[in-house]
Amino acid sequence: MRLVIQRVKHAQVQINGNETRAIHQGLVVLIGVEPADTHEDAEWLAQKTAQMRIFSDTEGKMNLSVLDVSGEILAISQFTLFAQTAKGNRPSFIRSAKPEIALPLYEQFIHLLRSQWKLSVTTGDFGADMDVELVNHGPVTITIDSRQRE
Repeated sequence: MRLVIQRVKHAQVQINGNETRAIHQGLVVLIGVEPADTHEDAEWLAQKTAQMRIFSDTEGKMNLSVLDVSGEILAISQFTLFAQTAKGNRPSFIRSAKPEIALPLYEQFIHLLRSQWKLSVTTGDFGADMDVELVNHGPVTITIDSRQRE
């Protein structure tokens, strides 16, 4: 699994041109799944997301987690995170997991953030056409890949 995490002042997602869901201070997390990913990958990434210290303390150092600042999370499925671009000009998404694999892992990741870490998590709709707006604070953008744990 691969995540792109952005520290935000606020963010929102509009789904299929209709419904809008929003968060205040927190994280936007784009989530990509590949076929070999497992529940252990989702667990490891949920823990990293909840505990990552990327918010500033009173001295201006990135020393606080989303938990510490009572932040929110906007989680968005993003199959394009595994795009292959080496050949030609049209990305290939062959490394992205099919929905029957990706959806349960996406849902598990969100469930863990909510149940184990007690975080407020707002989501987009898996597979929907979405427009994401955010104010990236810092800017701070972190990528994490569960295949690169060691």
